Amino acid sequence: MNYIVFDLEWNQCPYGKEQENRRLPFEILEIGAVKLDENKNMVDSFQEVIKPAVYKKLHFHTREILDLDAAVLKQGCPFPKAVKKFLTWCGQDVKFCTWGSSDLVELQRNLKYYKLLSLLKGPIFYYDIQKLFGLVYEGEKTTRSLEYAIDFLEEGKEGKFHRALNDAHYTAEIFRKLPQTVIEEYESIDCYQNPKSKSQEIQMIYPGYSKFISREFLSKEDAMKDREVTRTKCFLCGETARKKVRWFSVNPKSNLCLAFCPEHGYFKGKIRMKKTDEGKYYVIKTLKLIDLEEAASIRERKELLTKKRRMKRHQEKEEKIGKGGKTSLYGNASKSKRK
Repeated sequence: MNYIVFDLEWNQCPYGKEQENRRLPFEILEIGAVKLDENKNMVDSFQEVIKPAVYKKLHFHTREILDLDAAVLKQGCPFPKAVKKFLTWCGQDVKFCTWGSSDLVELQRNLKYYKLLSLLKGPIFYYDIQKLFGLVYEGEKTTRSLEYAIDFLEEGKEGKFHRALNDAHYTAEIFRKLPQTVIEEYESIDCYQNPKSKSQEIQMIYPGYSKFISREFLSKEDAMKDREVTRTKCFLCGETARKKVRWFSVNPKSNLCLAFCPEHGYFKGKIRMKKTDEGKYYVIKTLKLIDLEEAASIRERKELLTKKRRMKRHQEKEEKIGKGGKTSLYGNASKSKRK
């Protein structure tokens, strides 16, 4: 098994979001990668500059950060050819590693645009080095920049940032310093290619929390009617954790609940609604072990939201009655006039 640590550089529509191609908001311009063996020794590298076909002019922000000029890009390789070379170079028994979650999403979106998504099967299990760096060195998930992490670890800066191969090298150096136990415990899942059926649904257990990724549903309402979606199961003993605060909507994309296991205590349930490119929905549900203080804050949050919604309904009702009263008054006046 090999690790493929890769980085992408991409462009976006230079004329604003209104004129972008909705199927391809970000067009890949460069792929850079290093291959590490199972002992994290570097065995090979890959680099390919890609000739743009959708956004041939660079966005001003891309020009500012990317050390690639138009002449070099014009001599680049077309994306279909470049990505096939890259995936062939990767080989079969590999684990992808990236700085953050964006690169895998954009790689698949570009593959889909060119009708090549079948070349990379998903959902993809991978290592998010940005997340792992935060957990190991800062005690929580963070979104530090790659340059920050290199400075933090006092690694040398031998090449410019925002060139794909250089960034892949930097990411690999950070990856090599991470404890293997933490790497394996916090494996990430990319769901751009989300589960399509019940048999493909994913259940994962991490230190302190569990994650469930559902199949597709036609609507959010259908998703919330599914028993497995709303179920709260203690991931430590396997028994049902009874809900103390039932699922409630925080915003159009998130729901929370509070559950309790007699043996292991309180759990915070969170459901995040994800929408596919085709307009369907799937759910990412986490169940996290929490203390009494956080349990109390969930209760308070539910009570506050209930009060706000009750007040809003009351105001809407008063406004409706007020408008109805005016209509009734004019109606009576009309009748009197007719008499």
